[in-house]
Amino acid sequence: MLRRWNRNNGGVLCGIICVCFFSGCGFADLSPIGISTVPGVMNAVLPSAYSPVIVAFGAVMERTGAVELLRVSWSGGPVQGDVSWNGNSLVFVPAAGWTTGVRYELVLSGSAWALDGRELRVEKYLPFYAVSASGPPLVESFVPLDGASVGTSPGETQIRIRFSRTMDRLSTETAFTFEGAGKMSYTWENGDTLLAVQSEKNLAPWTVYRWSLDEGALGKDGVPLGKKTAGHFVTDGDREIPRVTAVFPMLRSGGTWLPSGGAIETDLGPGQGIGINFNKPMGEKVLRLLYFDPSLPGRAEFLSPSSLVFIPDRDPEPETAYTLTLGADAEDTGGMKMGDAFTLVFTADIPFLRVLSFAADGVPVFETGGAEPAVIRAPVDSAGGGALRFTLHFSLSFTTEAKKETVFRISLDPFFPGILPPVHLRYAKWLSDDRLRMEWEGLEAGTAQAHYYRLTLPGGKGGINNGQGMYPAGDETLYVEAVE
Repeated sequence: MLRRWNRNNGGVLCGIICVCFFSGCGFADLSPIGISTVPGVMNAVLPSAYSPVIVAFGAVMERTGAVELLRVSWSGGPVQGDVSWNGNSLVFVPAAGWTTGVRYELVLSGSAWALDGRELRVEKYLPFYAVSASGPPLVESFVPLDGASVGTSPGETQIRIRFSRTMDRLSTETAFTFEGAGKMSYTWENGDTLLAVQSEKNLAPWTVYRWSLDEGALGKDGVPLGKKTAGHFVTDGDREIPRVTAVFPMLRSGGTWLPSGGAIETDLGPGQGIGINFNKPMGEKVLRLLYFDPSLPGRAEFLSPSSLVFIPDRDPEPETAYTLTLGADAEDTGGMKMGDAFTLVFTADIPFLRVLSFAADGVPVFETGGAEPAVIRAPVDSAGGGALRFTLHFSLSFTTEAKKETVFRISLDPFFPGILPPVHLRYAKWLSDDRLRMEWEGLEAGTAQAHYYRLTLPGGKGGINNGQGMYPAGDETLYVEAVE
């Protein structure tokens, strides 16, 4: 027999089910799962570089699913770190530590289950910082401007970077690269907000140079640079090739080298230097690229940034053509080379010393200078001990010291016949700076047979010298026939 279902019966059944549920099966917790985090609010600042991010659950969670809820990232991507559990709290510690001032993001997203069967659904986003919430420093400006055309002088190739706030020197210098510049010097100005970088070598002309500053540069508070900055410039601003503009003789006066006013091709005198002017300031290398053919030893010195003087260790050879050469690698202070060697031919205004005339007493003056040694008939004073008196006229003046030495370098010797006795110098006197009076004794005049004597003035570099670097090209020789 079917029993009719009515409201009263339903109420009785419901009561039976409820009694069974609460007494026979236990209490079922249907409350939501609580969750809290560290950091707990947006834009919070963690106190240290290794402060943990903590997610505390209000229930015992199924751990694998709970871990998958957590993501920590920054503008560069996910943050790598270590995850562990402390009771019901999920703990995340960054492997490399937090970077000061960087904006990080804590994201909890998805579903997870508690062990009591409850489901946790969460969507939570929290930006945060570590140590400091101040924004990153920025590069406000730099020179030379990107792509600029500059010269190669230190002032033009110095890179100057202006920052938005005070920077840490060491990290900023380490983060800076300057391709091809070699060793660099760093100068900080304006409270370490302006950095000047200068290569310690001259940069090459007509070259592209690139530099960069990466995010490793830190502000004074440890916050890294907001973004990498880079630039480049071209050293083609100076397009004037260095060249020689003048070469001229120079005189030293009062410790200063001054132009003589003469022409280098013909007027370079003894004791003079050789001046060289350029169209622009030159580098030190130019001092080592000056050559002479035949060799002329000496040294080169700067008179000004665009001029130098070559100081010979000795005078050029008399009446000798020299070729001056300045190598093509000579370069200006900016590193630009001449490209072509400079050459110039000159003959120093330094003549050989010569005997212009021989004037023996009692005979006309004999002008020397023939190709062959001259033979001169000259009377001797037999009653006066066989004396021969004559005057030599030289082509150049002698200094006081040179006069003394020259007297003892001149010789008069018997030549023919071989039985003639030796002769001796009785006295010598300089009548002027270029005329020497001499008297020799012991000569014998020939009678049936001619008697010859040879007068010799030694030449060459080891011969007589006028004291100013001039000497005869070779031995000067005269033959004297002694007559009554």
